[in-house]
Amino acid sequence: MEEPREFVIKTNPIEEEYQVFWNKKLGSGISGPVRICQKRSTGEDFAFKCLLDRSKSRQEAELHWKCTGHPHIVACVDVFQNELVLPGETQPKKCILMVLEMCRGGELFDRIRKKISFTEKEASDITMQVASALFHIHHLNIAHRDLKPENLLIKDKGDKVEVKLTDFGFAKVDKGNLMTPQFTPYYVSPQVLEAQKFHRAQKYGNVPEGTTPYTYDKSCDVWSLGVIIYIMLCGYPPFYSENPRKQLSQGMKRRIMHGEYDFPAPEWSKVSDLAKDVVKRMLVISPNERITVGEMLHHPWVDSGSAPNTVLQSPQQMLDQDAFDHAINTHSVLLADMRIPDRPFALNQNAIEKNPIVMKRKKAQLEGRSKDTDGGSPKMARSNSPVETSDMKTLRDMIAFLYMPPLDKKNSPTFEEFLRLLTLEALKHNDGLRRLETVLAQEHWNGHEYTRPVNKNHLAKNLSDIVMHYHYHQNHPLG
Repeated sequence: MEEPREFVIKTNPIEEEYQVFWNKKLGSGISGPVRICQKRSTGEDFAFKCLLDRSKSRQEAELHWKCTGHPHIVACVDVFQNELVLPGETQPKKCILMVLEMCRGGELFDRIRKKISFTEKEASDITMQVASALFHIHHLNIAHRDLKPENLLIKDKGDKVEVKLTDFGFAKVDKGNLMTPQFTPYYVSPQVLEAQKFHRAQKYGNVPEGTTPYTYDKSCDVWSLGVIIYIMLCGYPPFYSENPRKQLSQGMKRRIMHGEYDFPAPEWSKVSDLAKDVVKRMLVISPNERITVGEMLHHPWVDSGSAPNTVLQSPQQMLDQDAFDHAINTHSVLLADMRIPDRPFALNQNAIEKNPIVMKRKKAQLEGRSKDTDGGSPKMARSNSPVETSDMKTLRDMIAFLYMPPLDKKNSPTFEEFLRLLTLEALKHNDGLRRLETVLAQEHWNGHEYTRPVNKNHLAKNLSDIVMHYHYHQNHPLG
């Protein structure tokens, strides 16, 4: 076995080795945008991630570094610690700079959506790639903890689908005591919900004496992959929130905790029994009974190449081009430079509404007979935002701009004007969100403009808290 690379944070200026293109943005996240850089000695392009120098940033860099070396994990090539005067700033800040392998093929689900046909055999091959990446990091005793479609990238834009796992921002070494709830609602496992429940009770001093803390481990990554496979095979997730305003409603939590899902027709009618068996073995409530990644790699649907070439309906279930164009055109032209080129995955609500189970549930609701009780057969409900809505996207754009504004361009708006326009856009998409209004008021926002200079780091942190709250605590009102 190849010796693990020693984790080294370089302190020489990154510009000595790489040219950073501050205006070429690949994407944006809670911690800031991902840009393009080029190695001076070879001319090769890489992705460049800039994080404020904090313990969490160093942990992300180190764990990503340790997991590098697998063909289906985005490689962490270099890590620097530099003091930078970021665009729009006057004082230098200590930053952790991660140089990552470039992936130009976009996100996995966006690639599937664009395919004319997508077969079960292709889904099996993708599953093998992701499972092998998970096996690698689990072998290192690391849990990813945020496995979702957005973190599965395609290496190139060609016909070959080479999947790469990325974003180790929530990864931790699994010592059997991972208690901090980190998840995206549609991919969350029962053990993560149990850990969240204990974590919240502990926070408010409501833990009965003698109670053992709930923990979760690498098996939760298996659950998340099971949800991703389910979506690949049919086009929608196995668990839905019946409340469009809450991604993680009480009813959805109950269904996850009880493992209540189904394989409804017509999408599942032609899917093989072996494929369904993989999903069933992954979406098992008890982690002790759940299939491991190692066992999964030897499952006949994954290992033997026996998955049929049956054309799946999943691409048709995902949002069509017209809907994507409509969503993009609602945003201001001034935000164009802040947008991710590869559009985020979403689900086709018309297709979901026509699903027999959903239609039956909707009819029952109209007749006043549908209640979310703890008993009864599995029920499916739909959410208007299965992954991330444009509401949160506008906040993420504000965060990216605050952390790292584009370099000044001739005739471009000033920092203050750009931030004002971004704020108006965010308020338009988050009308009535009291917590956002409170955060903006702290920065002297009067409803139209900021009346005093903005504390950029303070505002970015508060906006990040709102986004994190949205992802991890949907069962509590924002405010």
